[in-house]
Amino acid sequence: MTIEQLGDLILSSERQLYLTAKGILINEVDVEDAIQEAILKAFEKIHMLKKDHYARTWLIRILINECYMKLRSERRIISLEGSVEALAVEAKQKEDYSDLYRALASLPEELRVPVVLYYIDGFSVRETASMMGVTEGAVQKRLARARGKLKQDPALREEIS
Repeated sequence: MTIEQLGDLILSSERQLYLTAKGILINEVDVEDAIQEAILKAFEKIHMLKKDHYARTWLIRILINECYMKLRSERRIISLEGSVEALAVEAKQKEDYSDLYRALASLPEELRVPVVLYYIDGFSVRETASMMGVTEGAVQKRLARARGKLKQDPALREEIS
């Protein structure tokens, strides 16, 4: 893959990159930082991409790793419990967050990532499993658990059913 092709891929994947990062991180500044870092790393490591038809999956995987790094650095500053509570408060305070993003923020990370990749980004179970480094069965189980938790959310109950 050439640098120009990677640039075109990034431009055509702009919405998908944003939705993936937003589903994991919630905080707008962190989302922007993670996307920028992922793009930078993609250009730096373009030589590591073995098959061009996996470029989009490769790019999303880099972004997911960047999002996880942001979450890990955040955990060093405050506890995970405090972080989740802070995210929930922040999401409630901002008017531009939909009920879906608030509900996603309430999910544990292990359930939130497959939901974003499968339902928002449109990746298959196999692709999601590959990006997350888990089995397809694990992805299916996590999606089922996430659906169950989301159905309990009063704001989403009517939309899911």
